[in-house]
Amino acid sequence: MSSPTRSGEPGTAQPALERKIGPLQATAINMTQMCGIGPFVTIPAMVATMGGPQAMFGWIIGAIVALADGLIWAELGAAMPGAGGTYLYLREAFQYRTGRLMPFLFVWSAVLFIPLIMSTGIIGLVQYLGYLIPGVTDDAGTTPLGKIIGVGITLLIIVALFRKIGQISKLTTVLFVVMLAAVLATIVAAFSHFSATQAFAFTPGAFSSAGDGTFWGGLGAGLIIAIYDYLGYNTSAYLGGEVRNPGRTLPRSIIFSIIGIMGLYFLLQVGVLGSIPLAQLKDAKSVASSVLEQVWGSGAAKSITVLIVIAAIGSVFAGLLGGSRVPFEAARDKVFLPVFGKLHPKLHLPTAGVLTMGVITILGSLFTLTTVINAAVATLVIIQSLAQVAAIVVLRRRQPGLRRPYRQWLYPVPTIIALVGWVYIYISADWLSIGLSLGWIAVGALAYLAYAKAENTWPFGPKEIKEAFAATDTEGAPA
Repeated sequence: MSSPTRSGEPGTAQPALERKIGPLQATAINMTQMCGIGPFVTIPAMVATMGGPQAMFGWIIGAIVALADGLIWAELGAAMPGAGGTYLYLREAFQYRTGRLMPFLFVWSAVLFIPLIMSTGIIGLVQYLGYLIPGVTDDAGTTPLGKIIGVGITLLIIVALFRKIGQISKLTTVLFVVMLAAVLATIVAAFSHFSATQAFAFTPGAFSSAGDGTFWGGLGAGLIIAIYDYLGYNTSAYLGGEVRNPGRTLPRSIIFSIIGIMGLYFLLQVGVLGSIPLAQLKDAKSVASSVLEQVWGSGAAKSITVLIVIAAIGSVFAGLLGGSRVPFEAARDKVFLPVFGKLHPKLHLPTAGVLTMGVITILGSLFTLTTVINAAVATLVIIQSLAQVAAIVVLRRRQPGLRRPYRQWLYPVPTIIALVGWVYIYISADWLSIGLSLGWIAVGALAYLAYAKAENTWPFGPKEIKEAFAATDTEGAPA
């Protein structure tokens, strides 16, 4: 029996991805990736950026953008379930006018922004290790010892990824339970020492429409933080080639994970606001540990901080798991380096993807948290989020007969909300991040021209139009 070289097309026999991930594991993978160390290190930044307790509304607005975008992922993922997620959607949508340009640029960028996002998890977990191990952090941030520990943890995660997907899905479920225990313990501790007056003491004039209103003035930067913390709801779509019954599993895993994480984040933010004075909260290095210590003492705080560190490791693990599949399909289409299209002969995983993204994660962990978040989010928005907004519109027009097990609710309203949200987030990034993202895309465009010349494809040759999913079942195989 042959395995597909391009989703929906038979080709020469070669190792294939295995569909072993069920609905529970897919949702667990998403939520584990979403809620690693993110909220534990960014809550103080969110409060400082938005000027006070009004930061709680930043999480809600961020969730609205994430849910609107998640409904785009749900439709596209259910209709085109294969490895790489966005790569497939852009390949199918933009092949009519610009050939392979857009999917090439996505993979070119994803190999950078996915591991950069994972490196923030490493940076954050090292901050919390500073609460447990003296010398890992200081007032200036992470020490050389902390950076060495971060590199070592990343190497252990890479090694842990070298196992079959069935084993990995079970492991991610365990990590999900650890993450949930850490978050719920912090929420319970916060609300057992809670002051509603303190939590809802909004800064005077915070919601004023004037330019100095702290809420509106800080909303853009706050949304960058919020959307960073929500990122990961699409991880199951990256693993679309390894998900059972993807037509049902992918939409549910995306929607359930966003709603679930939104509830946890909101409770966590409100609880922390009501248990730690605002002045102390804005400068807190390990805010969850501080909450736990003042309520249950240092012993319990240290124990749960260990769970927080494990949850952060789980987030990086889940992110690299999904991200490593992104260049796989592109390489099999001969749109990216061939080495990324090879699977491990026994474990059936993309070896080059795991190793490359692991190395970039290590490099990113050597920079500061804010720098990496801004650079990663800006690059992601321009070539993934905005491109997918266009893709769902194009595919509805170009391929009306495409089998869509899930169709976006209230289309096109969520698509428009996502578009407005992503544009606002992008222009709210710092100019350095915007410049770097545009520069990276420009270099990618030059790399594409060299590739297109060598492959004699558009704009130097004919466009190859193949509607690979137009007549496939929900498993991504010919109907």
